[in-house]
Amino acid sequence: MAFATPISRILVVFLVCLGLLAQAHQTLANPPAAETAFAAYAQRNFQAAQAHYRDAPGEAAAAWKFARACFDLADLATNKTERASLAELGIAAAQEAIARESNSAPAHYYLGMNLGQLATTKGLTALRLVTRMQREFTRARDLEEQLDWAGPDRNLGLLYRGAPAIGSIGSRSKAREHLKRAVELAPGDPENRLNLIEAYLKWGETNNARRELAALEDVWPGARANFVGEAWVASWADWQLRLKKLKKKIEGLPKSPGAPRNQP
Repeated sequence: MAFATPISRILVVFLVCLGLLAQAHQTLANPPAAETAFAAYAQRNFQAAQAHYRDAPGEAAAAWKFARACFDLADLATNKTERASLAELGIAAAQEAIARESNSAPAHYYLGMNLGQLATTKGLTALRLVTRMQREFTRARDLEEQLDWAGPDRNLGLLYRGAPAIGSIGSRSKAREHLKRAVELAPGDPENRLNLIEAYLKWGETNNARRELAALEDVWPGARANFVGEAWVASWADWQLRLKKLKKKIEGLPKSPGAPRNQP
């Protein structure tokens, strides 16, 4: 199952806020026009999902879809109070869905996503939420790894890549495992390949980054045809900007003789 849901930007923003990632991108990088278009979509979707959720109080799908809408709208919040309020609504809805259907992959997934939203309002204390996010994404992955274009593996990879190794869950080997798995599961999703390229550059693996960049450029036209509509406007603005920056950075790096052992 895959949803026409924007990419998991909040995880990157969360880790940037904690000073754990070197590159701030995603939502923060989107131009005003893209943000305006997505904001209108997110607001309409929130209102529709909320209405359905209220009309179908016993329906698990209605609950997790409302949790997804809460996440999307919270992504556009202009202050911590608004973001936390929406995140808490999403968390409650996702937990309700899990109470009714404990094996609902989307419910666990969007619980983790809204926990990420809430984390952005907590400062350094947000690190306490990382293990909860890890648990929910792992559960979603066990239930349905293809969900949201390999979203569970994508999010786990970002968490392991960005979190500190001491005092938290940071792990290069686990980040590599999950980011690569996301590409394997959904090779046509630009977000998955961009994340892996950025990880390779962070780890100093220039040849691996070049290889993934070539693969990304190969799938780019197909992605243009598949990821369409207002739900993806902001994502495309972000992807194009990141691709441009990555190409410029990689072109300026000397070619290395080979990748270290045990890689990619």
